[in-house]
Amino acid sequence: MWAALLSLLPIVTASSSSKRGLVFISSTKDSTTDAPVWFTNTDLTWYYNYGAYPSQQLRQSALHFVPMLWGAPDDKNDTSFLDSVRSRKLSGENITHVLAMNEPDMKKDVGGSDISPSDAASVWLKQIQPLKALGIKVSAPVVSGSPSGYSWLKSWQDQCDGECNPDFMPIHWYGPFAGFASWVGNMTTTYPNLEIWVTEFGLPNADLISTQVFYNESINMLDGWSNVSRYAYFGSFRSDSSNIGPAAAMLTNEGQLTDIGSWYLGGNATGAKPEGSGCVKSRSTVLFFLVLLAHCLLSI
Repeated sequence: MWAALLSLLPIVTASSSSKRGLVFISSTKDSTTDAPVWFTNTDLTWYYNYGAYPSQQLRQSALHFVPMLWGAPDDKNDTSFLDSVRSRKLSGENITHVLAMNEPDMKKDVGGSDISPSDAASVWLKQIQPLKALGIKVSAPVVSGSPSGYSWLKSWQDQCDGECNPDFMPIHWYGPFAGFASWVGNMTTTYPNLEIWVTEFGLPNADLISTQVFYNESINMLDGWSNVSRYAYFGSFRSDSSNIGPAAAMLTNEGQLTDIGSWYLGGNATGAKPEGSGCVKSRSTVLFFLVLLAHCLLSI
């Protein structure tokens, strides 16, 4: 029954986009074994890994690397990120963009870099802004998709006192699609002169059907939004390594591409299911599915 109903849902197949990149998680136990899947027969164009240097596992790939200053150094006089990127750029490495500070509005125990707007402004002006003189496009800090992220960013701008001049605005989102669309729209309206990068997005701890629907809606939106210039789905790991639920993973426990994983790389559905993702787990999910099904039937 569910297979028949699922066939009525809008599905993304064999789509590709020059915007599409990879969040490479090098710390998972299978990252080295699985690395070739991300650059073999794929349409991905770029990647980042939360660090300043390319991942050894992806050095044989043609993916363009984007360095990131993840957080604030302990020593306020530390300019090691700036020095490294500048040296490599002047030596001929093709560095065109850099990302700055991962979720500074969030605590470290949930993955944030936990930096005050004042400290972040100081670090940004010391280590990020000077890279513009080398022709490198630089990002604003990458805040979470929450009210705290929005208010933190405003405070950061106040602390910069007009001196911080990012070239693009990276954002994150975890939650339902309606909120995602609203968040992208809000940031687009607030920063109309900046390109938007969505460097993490996903639907956490949901069942497989809901996750696939979210993925399909999100990809269609991001590909169609002209000032969203790059995006990276959070899921480049096996389902047993996922910290946002197995259904979000692009690989099964055995390392096979899931439907989402294959779609994201430009291929067709594989039928390989991320273990533990289940089908329909709650009454709320059933209601969500029935509403979506009714919408699909009415649109036929």
